[in-house]
Amino acid sequence: MAGPARGSARALLFALLAPALAALLALLVAPARGRGGRGHGDWDAAGRLPPLPPREDAARVARFVTHVCDWGALATVSAQEPVRGWAFADVLSLSDGPPGAGSGVPYFYLSPMQQLVGNLQENPYATLTLSLAQTNFCRKNGFDPQNPLCAHTILAGTVTKVNETEMDIAKQSLFVRHPEMKDWPASHDWFFAKLNITNIWVLDYFGGPKVVTPEQYYNVTFQ
Repeated sequence: MAGPARGSARALLFALLAPALAALLALLVAPARGRGGRGHGDWDAAGRLPPLPPREDAARVARFVTHVCDWGALATVSAQEPVRGWAFADVLSLSDGPPGAGSGVPYFYLSPMQQLVGNLQENPYATLTLSLAQTNFCRKNGFDPQNPLCAHTILAGTVTKVNETEMDIAKQSLFVRHPEMKDWPASHDWFFAKLNITNIWVLDYFGGPKVVTPEQYYNVTFQ
């Protein structure tokens, strides 16, 4: 009798745990959804990622990459010992506007507690790198993130706090694509900032980067 009883208990236990185990396995093997994580929307799953603009139109490619990216690596000049004067990069969430309505201006939500904010207070010059490697575009086409065909842009300029007239634009741009920001601790003294772009490079094909002027970049009519 003990053998059949133990078998029945195992079967019952497996039946109870199977749904939870299946859900856990799905979370482990499935990539995070969205342009930067679950809950951020998802261009590719619904086939909504617009096609990459023609590579001959470097300004449009730059605007495209800036708009579809939810995060990037911002490089600053370190003001911290023992690496003062060294390049210092960190990952930042960003947005240039709601999906489909990008302005081209990268907005950030920053706190004085972040190391790079201390760097920017001493030296506001920074360089922002954005790559389509964070979307499904490169994975779908089999492009390594360092492959030039996995398009990325490099934007250089100065990072400054946004003024009162631009505050609502920055807030709407960021919170619609990074909804959890609304719940970040107020004690961290968060503020809105932007990159004032002075130089642009686009790497989307072999042969080196293409130079785009800010005027060309902002003159793009992007939909």
